[in-house]
Amino acid sequence: QLQLVESGGGSVQPGGSLRLSCAAPGFALGSYAIAWFRQAPGKEREAISCISVTRGTNYAEPVKGRFRISRDARGNTAFLQMNSLEPEDTAVYYCAANWTPRSPLCTLQAKYTHWGQGTQVTVAL
Repeated sequence: QLQLVESGGGSVQPGGSLRLSCAAPGFALGSYAIAWFRQAPGKEREAISCISVTRGTNYAEPVKGRFRISRDARGNTAFLQMNSLEPEDTAVYYCAANWTPRSPLCTLQAKYTHWGQGTQVTVAL
């Protein structure tokens, strides 16, 4: 059973950076598109970035130019580098995966089938 695990969350001041990781211990993710979602208190969950099996990427407008998604050489771990963090970025961040072995693209609107438990990111003075 594929279980995703996020790490790297924490507290940071505005303007700071954090790097989130997403992996599935004992499981290869090379044939999965990976996405990052977030849910702020009182708000709906939103997709913010995704990366395909061939490393095609997409970003939601609020994070374009500040966040960067990537995956390691084997594609088994995905990362979300978050720079210039703002208080509005405070949320629980989730990674999700979707079996897409032949797709060079990913979409933020896809129905991702596997999810992690989430990691808290807090941006405050």
